[in-house]
Parts: sequence; structure tokens; C-alpha cells
Amino acid sequence: MPGGLQAHYKKVMKTLRSIVCIKPVPDPKHRASFTLDPKTNTLVRQGIAELINPLDKNALEAALQLRDKQGGEVIVVSMAPPGSKGVLKEALAMGADRLVILSDPAFAGSDTLATAHILSAGIRKLEPFDVVLCGDYTIDGGTAQVSAQIAEFLGIPNVMHIRAIEVTAENTLIVSSAIEQGAMKIEVATPVVLSVLKEINKPRYVTMMNILDAEEKEMEVWSASDLSLSEPWIGLQGSPTQMGEFTTPEKKKKAELLKGDPKEQAEILADRLHRLGFC
Repeated sequence: MPGGLQAHYKKVMKTLRSIVCIKPVPDPKHRASFTLDPKTNTLVRQGIAELINPLDKNALEAALQLRDKQGGEVIVVSMAPPGSKGVLKEALAMGADRLVILSDPAFAGSDTLATAHILSAGIRKLEPFDVVLCGDYTIDGGTAQVSAQIAEFLGIPNVMHIRAIEVTAENTLIVSSAIEQGAMKIEVATPVVLSVLKEINKPRYVTMMNILDAEEKEMEVWSASDLSLSEPWIGLQGSPTQMGEFTTPEKKKKAELLKGDPKEQAEILADRLHRLGFC
């Protein structure tokens, strides 16, 4: 590499301190067992199998790739109950440097606004930072609101639907944001909140050695008092969005034995499927 170009490359490069917001969500493979609390109209999460929200893993992978290229630190922040600690360790196994869990009974029932308020308080406690990364949406809510709300609370820019991130200069990124018929390149100064899409990357594979190493790492747990948060702004009290009514379809199963030889059974089945519009 020519000397002048190498000097320019070193000037452009900077270490990045990235904070990644991740959320444990109910595993959709077990949705048949989901139930609602009749008093709060919220999902009963106790005892439900969980996983890290898929797009949040893409956000974490994006942060890890930035660290691999630029150097720096990746800190994962999650608002979650104590029972989610096991699934959140996957973030450490993927390579995060720190895992901070925001957990308090007072956080229960938080809508997106209250959640963003809590997460932004945790992020402030971790200042300074360059980038906050989130998944574009979660598979349990799908509102795609939290990243913008975090940015509003922090008073910094927010860019959504990110497909690529490039560090171009000190305190400057160029991001590719998906639009209806293509993508738009945006130059944005740090600190910034970015929410990413699936196509930005493929999250790295976690090996057994990674998992064992993660078991040795400590998780930090911060409560509402650690964040100086009070109930009027968090939990159900701090949530302007309330579930009015939620119903689930009645589960019905019906079995019917088809008579006749295999050919006759096939004809009957084909006729039934045709009447139902399947063929």
C-alpha cells in the first residue's frame, strides 16, 4: 500500500464503541402454548421457550464486524426478566464484550415507549458511545418503534432499515437504508441509532467453545434504582399503549377415516381438497 494511501487509511480508521439492544422473544415454534394474563392482557412469559429476536442478532453481528475491522468494544443491553439470562448468554458466545441486563419487576408490562425510556437510561449510563444498533423490529410485537424512540430520548439521529454500514471518517458513517424500490445512501454523524434488516449480514455460528467461554463471563444486572427510574415512566403506568382486548382462535381438531381401497381414498381426498380450494 503506498505511503500516502496508508496514512489516509489510518486517519480514516477509528475504534468504535457500539451498544446493541437485544430482546428475548417467545420462540414461535411453541406458540400453541402461549397464554395471556387476564388482568393485564399481556403475554405470560414465564415458562415459555425463548430466543434472541432474529434481527437483533443481525444487529449484534453488525457491531461485531465493525469491531473486527475498526477495533473497539461491543456492549449488549437487554431489558429482560431474570429467567431470560440463559438465552441472553448467546450474545456473549457470539463475541460481545459485555452484557448488561436491565431487570426489575417495575418494568413488567412496558409498551414500546416505556421500554425505550428504560433502554435509553441504560445506554446513558454506558456513555460515551458511537453507535447504538437494534433490529428493525421484533417478531413478537413488530412495531418497529423502539429504535426511533431511543434516539428521541437520547437526542441523537436515527436511521432505519439499514442494509450496510461503512465507516468513512472520524465520527462519520455512510449507511445504506432500504426504500420501496431500492436503497438510499445516507451520511450520518455519530453518535447515532441504527436499526438493521436481515440482509445486512448472516450472524456468525456459535461453537461449543464459544458457549463454554460465555459461561465464564459475568452478566451485569441493573435495576430501576440503578437507572434512577421511577414508576410513572416505566411498566404499565408509564405505557400509554394499553391492550384493549385480545382473543385467540378456538382450537379445533377433527379426524375423519376415509373408507375404500387406496384408489377410492385418493379420489375422495382429491375431491375434498378441490372443494376447499386447495387444488
